[in-house]
Amino acid sequence: MSIFKGSCVAIVTPFDKDDNVNYDMLKTLVDFHCDNGTDAIVIVGTTGEGSTLTMDEHAECIRQTIAFAKGRVPVIAGTGSNCTKDAAALSKEADSFGADAVLVVTPYYNKATQQGLKEHYTQVAKNINIPLIIYNVPSRTGCRVNADTAADLIKNVDNIVGMKDATGDISYAADLMHYTNGDCELYSGNDDAVVPLLSLGGVGVISVLANIAPRQTHDMVMSYLNGDTKKAMEIQLDAMPLIHALFSEVNPIPVKYAMKAIGYDVGSLRLPLTPIEEKNAKVLVEEMKKFGLDVK
Repeated sequence: MSIFKGSCVAIVTPFDKDDNVNYDMLKTLVDFHCDNGTDAIVIVGTTGEGSTLTMDEHAECIRQTIAFAKGRVPVIAGTGSNCTKDAAALSKEADSFGADAVLVVTPYYNKATQQGLKEHYTQVAKNINIPLIIYNVPSRTGCRVNADTAADLIKNVDNIVGMKDATGDISYAADLMHYTNGDCELYSGNDDAVVPLLSLGGVGVISVLANIAPRQTHDMVMSYLNGDTKKAMEIQLDAMPLIHALFSEVNPIPVKYAMKAIGYDVGSLRLPLTPIEEKNAKVLVEEMKKFGLDVK
């Protein structure tokens, strides 16, 4: 049984004027998603600026999000690190808080071998009793989990259940599903390739777009899974200009600006991220309006 099917928001982490985590706004965002079709929440992932949170902030964001969700949707904790001991400790902590699963990015900077990746993920998984999703995003980490390596982990480690595929390589996803005989919870990590991955047996998306368009992102996935491929395709294609605008600069710079544009004051970005350039902000707002979003 899948952790979730549909749209999982890679939720932003809101900050207040003093650059502290704004837990009141985080609760507001969780309620917004639970009320607008989001099927699951990833907290402190890439979009949540997990890499610039302190360990205490990281843990508290996970704990609070689980409390705010109140079981309405699964909460998946981003617990990856380039240190296996840290990833295992973070994952164990998330498990103790009641997270439904963990999302573990490949260890960045170290550039582990494929054998090193097998041992890394196996060690993390052994420390928890909840499902683990491998997060493969080589453009950020400089480290790629080969499809046969991921398949070996999914087949041989009981609680490693699937993949967030952010490679942007449709052949990679096809290979992974081939090596696992389709027994893999495959989630798109790219908003511009949701429908293509669903066509290979994917069950959802872990989405940036869902921060500002939760209902539409949910509808895109569930339309496909319910057999209405035409509607799913139409939503995917209609969203493409907005998706491109959301990635005009490194994520989450544009999406935090977009959240403010629809009325949610999620605060600033933590350095080294800087505010969106004016020209990109203008295009983003224009595309939000064209997509039918209520820009304030």
